[in-house]
Amino acid sequence: MYQKYHTEALVLGSRELGEADKTFSLYTRDFGLVRARASAVRNERSKMRYALQKYSRANVSLVKGKRGWRAAGASAMQNATGDIRGVEAFARICELVLRLVHGEEKNDYLFAALAEAHEVLMSDQNTDVIGVIEIVCVARILYTLGYISNEALSTALFTHTAYTGESLLEAETMKDKLLSSINKAIAETQL
Repeated sequence: MYQKYHTEALVLGSRELGEADKTFSLYTRDFGLVRARASAVRNERSKMRYALQKYSRANVSLVKGKRGWRAAGASAMQNATGDIRGVEAFARICELVLRLVHGEEKNDYLFAALAEAHEVLMSDQNTDVIGVIEIVCVARILYTLGYISNEALSTALFTHTAYTGESLLEAETMKDKLLSSINKAIAETQL
């Protein structure tokens, strides 16, 4: 008998598999990046179909089997709705995470940064600061993975994961320095 794990996850992407299955790339609170297969999820009768849409946030039930992870259930917390620019920004963030994160490793800071960015980007109230939120989130991802040092930027942006007015104002004032550090770090990853 396999153990079932319940965790919160962000759906970073998916790909179709066979006639009705899909493989999902999930960034989970408890396991980090997980690729889980869901059987018959593309059928109209599937209960997980709407909970595991791209760029959504869900509570998932996972089972670790001989051939990897399987999604055994899911319930939606927040779907990818709101301003299309916010969804596009989160899609670019997801692509970066999939490029840079390899293997399963729990990272509370990274999950919190992604989850809070998702929450803010999917709401319609912050449409004028979407670009700044994306820059801050990417900088936090690179920081937690060790590509940017806190000393190099000398900022308090990496001490928390909130996207509040105060931190966004600080990011706006040092936007050029942040972009330069991000571009340099991404170029150095050679991915």
